[in-house]
Amino acid sequence: MSKAVNVFWFRRDLRVDDNVGFYEALKGEHPVLPIFIFDSEILDKLPEDDARVIFIHRTLQNMRQTLQDKHNSSIAIYHGKPLEIYKQLTEDFDIDTVYTNHDYEPYAKERDEEILSFLEAQNIEFKTFKDQVIFEKNEVVKNDGDPYVVYTPYMRTWKEKFKTIDLEIFYTNNYLDNLIAQTRLPNLSLSDIGFTTSSQEIADYDVTPTLIQNYEDTRNFPAKDGTSRLGPHLRFGTVSVRKMVKKAIAEKNEIFWQELIWREFFMQILWHFPHTKDKAFKKKYDRIEWRNNEDDFKKWCEGKTGYPLVDAGMRELNETGFMHNRVRMLVGSFLCKHLLIDWRWGEAYFAEKLHDYEMASNVGNWQWVAGSGVDAAPYFRIFNPTTQIQKFDKDHKYIKKWVPDYQELTYPKPMVDHKEARERCLATYKSALK
Repeated sequence: MSKAVNVFWFRRDLRVDDNVGFYEALKGEHPVLPIFIFDSEILDKLPEDDARVIFIHRTLQNMRQTLQDKHNSSIAIYHGKPLEIYKQLTEDFDIDTVYTNHDYEPYAKERDEEILSFLEAQNIEFKTFKDQVIFEKNEVVKNDGDPYVVYTPYMRTWKEKFKTIDLEIFYTNNYLDNLIAQTRLPNLSLSDIGFTTSSQEIADYDVTPTLIQNYEDTRNFPAKDGTSRLGPHLRFGTVSVRKMVKKAIAEKNEIFWQELIWREFFMQILWHFPHTKDKAFKKKYDRIEWRNNEDDFKKWCEGKTGYPLVDAGMRELNETGFMHNRVRMLVGSFLCKHLLIDWRWGEAYFAEKLHDYEMASNVGNWQWVAGSGVDAAPYFRIFNPTTQIQKFDKDHKYIKKWVPDYQELTYPKPMVDHKEARERCLATYKSALK
């Protein structure tokens, strides 16, 4: 067995620079073995052409290449259940400490507890760090220690607390000589992990000064390319949230900054209230008698509801893995309110399709449109899918792009009448919430 090493476990932080856990590992006294585990518990549930897995794989190959070319090192890539991989690693290496960054989702917390127990039994330290958020867990709470469940006061306290910290960037470049000197670490092809190529691509993000400065004016109009596409990159950590916050501040754009704070709001909600991943935050909303008509759900999924803006959003999602945020609110509201289909069905469909799927934000936003979540829209707020066109796509540019058949005889008739669906929704909700 060779001399002792420290392990750095890449997860939702697929970048070399400004990575807190990686930085701390590199500053330790032993050479660092970087690893990534394609978790079979997660991958087994995904289609073989999932663009997110392909993006992760490509990102890792690029990172490996950089470390091989410039630092005489690499990243060891494994596939399987994390506990089984760690059992193997402890046989292959003399591990002193495992470093990684926090992950707040319920499955990740259980997984990390299991790894911690195993490593402790082997007398191996397990050190984890805050990296994917500015504030986590109990760092932004009310004076009495209770979590915020309304965004605006959370955001105000977040900003006040932010004034008191020095936002550090963690430059790893000075320490990369402390990587393990081994360029031929285990690697896996896409086919090794059961995946193939995809017709979809995760787009590059755009945080140019122009986009940020125009963000408030353009972000609500789906026909305009006015969104940053940062979502997947924050999700998988190919960008640093610290650098993005610094950029928002430098450009003096409060709205762009507040979108980053929304992400942290939903993350701390999921951390404080893990049951919300599949149960209503407001318990009485679990009494709603959803219709859950499978034929209706299929039409919604396929973008064949007869409401052009709803259909445009769903067709964009199915074809690209992206949907404009303004349209997400409309299609979510339509599913829950017009069709009376359980928000969990929509949440699961988005989880399968969205490149930027993040459990905390997805659950938070779906519960928002259903009326069942924190700081939610009142249940009687029901978007009119026709008047929304006038507000956000009055020239029909977005609709024409995704529903070119919307004026053809072949285009489906509206599957429900807005007025009747609205009245049915109000009656159903009132009955459940008595």
